[in-house]
Amino acid sequence: MELEHVKGLRELSDALKELPVRIARNALRQSVAAGASIIRNDAKARAPVSTQAPAPGDPLPGTLKRSILIKHVPERSTVSSQTFIVGVRSGKRYRNQGKKGNRSQDAYYWRWVEFGTVKMSARPFLRPAFEANKQAAVDAIAQYLAKRIPEEAAGLRGAKR
Repeated sequence: MELEHVKGLRELSDALKELPVRIARNALRQSVAAGASIIRNDAKARAPVSTQAPAPGDPLPGTLKRSILIKHVPERSTVSSQTFIVGVRSGKRYRNQGKKGNRSQDAYYWRWVEFGTVKMSARPFLRPAFEANKQAAVDAIAQYLAKRIPEEAAGLRGAKR
């Protein structure tokens, strides 16, 4: 198989099998991270920000946007499959841990915003970001791998000489 022309999933799988395990795993992990970042960035853009002054003890405006992340799940990942989650930080451990001073990243309320409550209608931001960008994420993964696999293969050929 020629590594310079990866067209479909079967060809991609075959190309990854030809690379050493470490290189294949890293290339796939980085490509899936690139796809997940597209969804995360759109979710951040869609996340609502309060325009009201926060009450004492309430999170500052923008906490929800700051709390959206991508997380690699190594226990659900293999050489040929990498798992990432686009989600929201929440929980006490994220309070007062922001990058700019004392800004919390605890968006414990994100579920109420995403799904709504009895007293508040839903203002979804994660699900629409996924639906709008799933094909762009797949394309980004494919583009990254189409570029990276030939580079790694050429590096291996060069190292063998």
